[in-house]
Amino acid sequence: MSSQVTNGEVRMLIDGELVEAASGKRFDNVNPATEEVLGPVADASSADMHRAIDAARRAFDESDWSTNRALRKRCLEQLQAALESEREEFREEVIAEVGTPRMMTFAAQVDWPLEDALTWPAKMIDEFEWERTLPNTEKMGMASRRGVIKEPMGVIGAIVPWNYPIEVTLNKMGPILATGNTMILKPAPDTPWNATRIGRLIAEKTDIPPGVVNVVTSADHLVGEELTLSPKVDLISFTGSTATGRRIMEKGAATLKRVFLELGGKSAMIVCDDADFPSTVPMASMVCVHAGQGCAMQSRLLLPRSRYDEGVELITAGMQGVPYGDPSSDAVVMGPVVSARQRDRVLGYIEKGQEEGAKLVVGGGRPAHLPKGWFVEPTLFVDVDNTMTIAREEIFGPVLVVIPYEDDDDAVRITNDSNYGLSGGVVSASEERATAIARRIRTGSIGVNGGLWYGADSPYGGYKDSGIGRQCGIEGLEQYLETKAIAWPA
Repeated sequence: MSSQVTNGEVRMLIDGELVEAASGKRFDNVNPATEEVLGPVADASSADMHRAIDAARRAFDESDWSTNRALRKRCLEQLQAALESEREEFREEVIAEVGTPRMMTFAAQVDWPLEDALTWPAKMIDEFEWERTLPNTEKMGMASRRGVIKEPMGVIGAIVPWNYPIEVTLNKMGPILATGNTMILKPAPDTPWNATRIGRLIAEKTDIPPGVVNVVTSADHLVGEELTLSPKVDLISFTGSTATGRRIMEKGAATLKRVFLELGGKSAMIVCDDADFPSTVPMASMVCVHAGQGCAMQSRLLLPRSRYDEGVELITAGMQGVPYGDPSSDAVVMGPVVSARQRDRVLGYIEKGQEEGAKLVVGGGRPAHLPKGWFVEPTLFVDVDNTMTIAREEIFGPVLVVIPYEDDDDAVRITNDSNYGLSGGVVSASEERATAIARRIRTGSIGVNGGLWYGADSPYGGYKDSGIGRQCGIEGLEQYLETKAIAWPA
């Protein structure tokens, strides 16, 4: 396995300056496909984080960033051009540090967010309804003219996961900056270089004022928690696990911290009995793309009992045929999971599935032909009951569970019998039937017959334990805004 990446940006961005950690400490960025060290990055302490928080607070309180829409639009356009200028460097870097297959960099890992994650929010600076007028009123003998204005929230702590780091970072950064907030970006320690590269581009190629964007890297997750604890931070924008989301809510309660939480999922793909099975059922093997490390992955396949054996045969062949290995290869759809810890977590779930009586028919272990790297075989369980652990908890690995159902009502019941509600899919020969089922699923996004809802203008988030709020779309802009009612004498 090879990588064209030889070095990444070591320095953080704090208060407009590219800096090392005050202690001088660094930690290693490791390639999950080879287990080799790619290079170092600054290892911030709590003191570094508080310096970044103070910088963001000053930039919001003392500069005109929050009110100067023309400046914000120009800066976002500059940043877009800067990102475009290093698109291929981002591509190679994300393959190396995330372990994502090259094919995914032409989709959600790099190219899709570069298409509209900044350009759509920049466009909305001119189009968004920042102010609206209410009808005049008369109360207590006084006539009043009334209005509603939208104002930026303030300082945002943006905490980003390792699975789609560029995508999540840019889809947070665009709305946060377009609405006039300042931010501290805390990338996952597993995948820091894409964030520090963005920080360098901001410092060198944009007019974004000092302190408006800060990038703080640290191997210590508790350094990121300073964002949740600080009264100077107004909102936490977090994408990651449900367990960490709960901790953010708990720790932020003391300061009534506003939160946007995009959390886990256990999404279902419902295949109706009238569907074209040969063309649709094998698509469930897409759970293996990027080794299943996606919160919206459809990791439960629901097959009608009337065609269950046929469906199992098709998905078994599909999972057996998943090409995986070197993520830098154009031929693979699945690379490693991100770390040894994640590999062991996934293998633990596979063991649990077998203990609880699910039938393992494909994979289930580490591939013998890939002794280096944190790989897990594409894994298929059939005859799964929805009460089993592997059907209820987010595995975040290349593991698909197949669950039989009786009729449409039963499919809806099983799908909704989950603590999660992030995404999903329904396939039927009748779009009307599939849409009727989709409307009954308690989930934040759902595709009908393969339809794709993704885009910077499309709100993304979940019901239930899958989170609070929405990323992207008008809803995503509004969560970074406060609302003020204002009145004058008529």
